Amino acid sequence: MDVAVGMRLRELRRTANLSLETVASRAALSVGFVSQIERGLSSPSLRVLATLADVLGVGIAALFGNQGSDSGAPHGVIIRAADRAELKLWRTGISKELLNPTGADGKLNLFLVHMNPGGSTGDELYTHDGEEAGLVLEGEMTLTVGGESWCLKTGDSFRFASRRPHRFSNPSKRAKAVVLWVNCVTGR
Repeated sequence: MDVAVGMRLRELRRTANLSLETVASRAALSVGFVSQIERGLSSPSLRVLATLADVLGVGIAALFGNQGSDSGAPHGVIIRAADRAELKLWRTGISKELLNPTGADGKLNLFLVHMNPGGSTGDELYTHDGEEAGLVLEGEMTLTVGGESWCLKTGDSFRFASRRPHRFSNPSKRAKAVVLWVNCVTGR
């Protein structure tokens, strides 16, 4: 999965006609680290992927590649369960399954986020373009937005501007958490 995401990042960078140095500088990352990500040698955090997506002017769903049009989905309207793309951030214990077909104007994206026990986006708060909302379907999660944190349980929901510093995690040591997550990219 690291290789596929890296290849997609490189493709998006080249399409945007940006050098490795430019992307690294705008993302406040080292050139070596961005190069390692592009070559699939490093597994980036969700925070790093969101930052790189912002620098490239795309939503994080663009990192999944173009899906839906090759699987019989008429005009990118549907995606079959078997054809969904998944982004596994194995070092963080989080995976994101893209529930909608991607497209050139994909500003609204629906994800099924799976968090293993103890899974987390990390200690650092991060920001990116857009607005987010979600519903905890299973388990519980801790959501931090700005200086406040909340423990959300099954059935609880949330909404916030993605430019507000945030992070999330599964505080459980035994149970997985599953969250239906919506991201609407507003700034493109």
